[in-house]
Amino acid sequence: MNHVLGAMNPQGCTVTGFKVPSKDEAAHDFLWRYHQHTPSEGQVAIFNRSHYEDVLVVRVHDLVPKAVWSRRYAQINDFEKTLADNGTHILKFYLHIDPEEQLERFKQRIDDPARHRKISDGDYAERPFWDAYTEAFEDAISKCSTEHAPWFIIPSNHKWFRNLAISRIVAETLESLGMKFPEPTVDIEVIKQKYHAIVQEERTGAEGAETDESERKRGKKGAKKKKKKKS
Repeated sequence: MNHVLGAMNPQGCTVTGFKVPSKDEAAHDFLWRYHQHTPSEGQVAIFNRSHYEDVLVVRVHDLVPKAVWSRRYAQINDFEKTLADNGTHILKFYLHIDPEEQLERFKQRIDDPARHRKISDGDYAERPFWDAYTEAFEDAISKCSTEHAPWFIIPSNHKWFRNLAISRIVAETLESLGMKFPEPTVDIEVIKQKYHAIVQEERTGAEGAETDESERKRGKKGAKKKKKKKS
């Protein structure tokens, strides 16, 4: 999700990873915690996982009744429409890898000590539910891909292609917004005059100081010569 009104700048980006809801988050409606992290004007918010977990994990593991999670598609669409109507531009990426590639990445994490930090019990525990997740994702994408908040399915077995595809989509979206640098709040011509006046003043002062120093040195040399001649 991104609310973009200015040039892309990493300092204007936030990244939020959503895990199991806290006690406080669980006490509110399922969308409450996500709304807390939507971007303010001119900012970009990146969600690592999102409100779609509430029609994926809860469905696959029967954490809430079907009567509950099945209503959430419409609620998600309304939520995203509200954001879009208020100037937020939403991009949603589903990074698709096949089961064999996932298993290979698990192996890399085990074999490479530098990747041990990526190992999670949950990843391995969820693998038997691959087909159930696939069905849940298909429903979520088909029911919640809209003109104002489209889903992009990105083939991600090859990370270079994944990165290229997402970068192009983000870049094209930013370019389509026709953004411009904001107008200055000061008179540039006046600032220029002040700048040049300061430069000239400092340069003149520096040249004067050099002249004084040169004359002082010449004076010292002259005094030494006279002193030598007198002696």
